[in-house]
Amino acid sequence: MAKQPMLKFVSIERDMPKKRSATERAEDFKEIYAEFAAEKAKEQASRCSQCGVPYCQSHCPLHNNIPDWLHLTAEGRLQEAYEVSQATNSFPEICGRICPQDRLCEGNCVIEQSGHETVTIGAVEKYITDTAWQEGWVQPLAPARELDKSVGIIGAGPGGLAAADRLRRAGFQVTIYDRYDRAGGLLTYGIPGFKLEKDIVMRRNQQLVDGGVTLKLNCNIGEDITFEALRAQHDAVIVATGVYKIRDLDVPGGALSGVVQALDFLATSNRENFGDDVPEFTSGALNAADKNVVVIGGGDTAMDCVRTAIRQGATSVKCMYRRDRANMPGSQREVENAEEEGVVFEWLSAPEAFVNDLKIQDVKTVAGQAGPVRGVLGHKMRLGAPDATGRRMPEVIEGSRYVEKADLVIKALGFEPEDLPHLFDQPELPVTRWGTVKAEFGSGKTALPGVYAVGDIVRGASLVVWAIKDGQDTANAIIAELQPSAAIAAE
Repeated sequence: MAKQPMLKFVSIERDMPKKRSATERAEDFKEIYAEFAAEKAKEQASRCSQCGVPYCQSHCPLHNNIPDWLHLTAEGRLQEAYEVSQATNSFPEICGRICPQDRLCEGNCVIEQSGHETVTIGAVEKYITDTAWQEGWVQPLAPARELDKSVGIIGAGPGGLAAADRLRRAGFQVTIYDRYDRAGGLLTYGIPGFKLEKDIVMRRNQQLVDGGVTLKLNCNIGEDITFEALRAQHDAVIVATGVYKIRDLDVPGGALSGVVQALDFLATSNRENFGDDVPEFTSGALNAADKNVVVIGGGDTAMDCVRTAIRQGATSVKCMYRRDRANMPGSQREVENAEEEGVVFEWLSAPEAFVNDLKIQDVKTVAGQAGPVRGVLGHKMRLGAPDATGRRMPEVIEGSRYVEKADLVIKALGFEPEDLPHLFDQPELPVTRWGTVKAEFGSGKTALPGVYAVGDIVRGASLVVWAIKDGQDTANAIIAELQPSAAIAAE
């Protein structure tokens, strides 16, 4: 009888790929985790219990067939494992790197609930697809037949790219319009290289171009081409702009030099790492080198900022967050990585003003300041009664005011939708009271004929994996509506 390749979670402990030392990784922007070796990937995949109701799969937005590709990996059938993984996920090597597995698949792994540590799903997913690229198993986009249907996609982030991938495979003519000079959206300019090295994203971009997808970059809808012109050129238009409007912090001192937004800081760093000429980095305006840095916020963007500042050679890096560690929205894994690298977290702490004089202790004296920021006037918080959502609200502790020294303050408070009806000169585009586009669940259809919307511009700021899910679902809806025979062939 053949030896059972699975169910080894009792005898084999969870083991992540080796993590480079904090000292070493703080010197560069390379990814911090090594790759699994083949035998280690097989071993870790063999820990899967192959449960009848796989919660890992049901809690994955893409409903990836995780138990199946873990089983195939444990048996050494990596090419088949890749094909199963790619069937539901346009970019598995990206999700394996940046998905918060601790909140999704791994966080719902049955063996962890039974007292054993979770299967290292994300690391195995990354290994499978990285191996597929190395071995030449990743095939170019080659539709069985070309169709005379055309789709225009506004936005080259994960949602738009996932929709393009699926539509092009079905034979549609696809053009992506994006305001930036490289495709990828936040994958390219928002997420630092230590979480997602940029050649991984550029490789997928090139695959789309080689497969016949047209990229029109440095293109602003409403300026370089009108929304109406897009609708006239294409049989369907997908709005996949993401959310890029900064959620600001309205406190005194915001106009001081050295008080900057997270996306500006991260995009400048990524451009510099691409080798671009970036005056804001060279001048020091958006460069943390030799500075005392304070980052405001507790999400994944804040974690990206503090860890980027460390790599740029900051003198000190602190993160101020108004709730405690247990209630922060960012990944606990990222907090742990940041602490290892030297970041100090000021929990239950919130800014009251930004100051250019460390002697200032009263917010009333802040008005009229000019020049560079020198510190953050803050106060300590406690968690009070829960709000309508059940989340405990932070309250100011009277008499707890203090000043945190800072030469660079980075506001990482999240993103909101831009005013698309105004930007696109399209007042009929339906939006919610939050500014997100109103779209039908599952298909992405809007009230405008032939116009669809996907990703964060519908959901609000969310995860990359949800954007991929929306892009795929909307592509499937378009295929079914415009070319039913292509939908049947795809099945």
